[in-house]
Amino acid sequence: MTGSTKVENGPHDRPDQEHRADRKDNNQQEGMSGFLGWIEKIGNKLPDPFWLFVILAGVVAVSSWIANKAGLSAVDPASGEEIHIESLLTGENISRMVTDAVENFIAFPPLGVILAVMLGVAVAEQTGLLAAMVRAMVDKVSPKMLTFMVALAGVTGSVASDAIYVIIIPLGAMAFHAVGRSPIVGSMVAFAAASAGFNASLILNITDLLLAGISTSAAQLVDESYEVSPLANIFFVIPSAIVLSLIITAVTELFVDKKAEALVDHDDIDEDELQLDETNEPDDAHLTDDDDLSLTPLERKGLTWAGVTLLVALAAYFALLFIPGLPFARPEEGFMESPLIRAIAVPITLIFFATGLVYGLVVGTIDEAADIPTFMAKGLESLLPILVLFFAVSSSWRGSSGPTWAPGPPSRAPSCCNLGTCPTLSSSPPSCSWSR
Repeated sequence: MTGSTKVENGPHDRPDQEHRADRKDNNQQEGMSGFLGWIEKIGNKLPDPFWLFVILAGVVAVSSWIANKAGLSAVDPASGEEIHIESLLTGENISRMVTDAVENFIAFPPLGVILAVMLGVAVAEQTGLLAAMVRAMVDKVSPKMLTFMVALAGVTGSVASDAIYVIIIPLGAMAFHAVGRSPIVGSMVAFAAASAGFNASLILNITDLLLAGISTSAAQLVDESYEVSPLANIFFVIPSAIVLSLIITAVTELFVDKKAEALVDHDDIDEDELQLDETNEPDDAHLTDDDDLSLTPLERKGLTWAGVTLLVALAAYFALLFIPGLPFARPEEGFMESPLIRAIAVPITLIFFATGLVYGLVVGTIDEAADIPTFMAKGLESLLPILVLFFAVSSSWRGSSGPTWAPGPPSRAPSCCNLGTCPTLSSSPPSCSWSR
């Protein structure tokens, strides 16, 4: 969705222009005042997350030097071994930081998982399947339920990673405009849902895989055989998606709607720009003439076949998971020990790939086999900022050897510290450190 304003240069419009300018200045002053304005100013001064992790790595290195000089130690809760803090600023450890940097980056647990899953998600997103699913969620919804459905679509759409912003924000504006409500509020609801609800979803998303990888890496500092399943948070993120959608709905209906009426001059909105296509002409292959949100018969057919494909894939998945005698079933150990659960990123990738492939073939967004790797490559482009961040995180997260230390509970006080209230240390998983 693009935005534009209608500006007339006639002399009779000057008072109106001056009124709008004064209103804009007042709105900016009001928006930057109070507690929220203070938070915005502080937040804008924070460095990029890449530099935050670099700074944290430096803090850990300096802290290890201080702890080493103070002679601090702790007891490993797993082995009972006393661990003395080593300084990361010795020549040996500094050399290790350099020599192990690439290995740490490649071995960073979430890296391979996210790259693999995004290959399948990219096919579903580039073929138009995810956009069609979101449009189907908000199309034909009653005005009373519209805010909630846009919020729920934005929260659940986080499975498409950053691509959800491109999809849901214009859809939210169009949906609100279609029922006579402010398109500005619709875009705000969509943006808030996609941002605030990015880690919640009605289905397993990339964040669950990311957190499972990081948690596994941390847990293995204590128990090398321990693994955290991507399904560990599933009973939390599903209710969270509904709760967040309800909160966003309540805030919108009780506060945002009234605030938007006071702050936004809706006469300046060019309604002709409320469409998905970035050009001034809608794409006839994907949009109907009656309503930009409506699905074409071809898109509905594509969604139907994609749904059939999903049902077949899920039936095959659960059959392989639970039927005894099949290679992936683990009746004695329990289904949570099945490779289909422990390596759930692969089934997720295949399901997104299969449904996106079927949808693309039906609606015609896939013309030839070469389109599929092209779609995958485009999907991976959105991960480039994350890869840059991962390099900083992986370098500060762990190394091939070295000390482990982080704040621990008071019950694990250092045996060599006689100060009574000195900081406690343990071998619990660190937020940023080198592991032994």
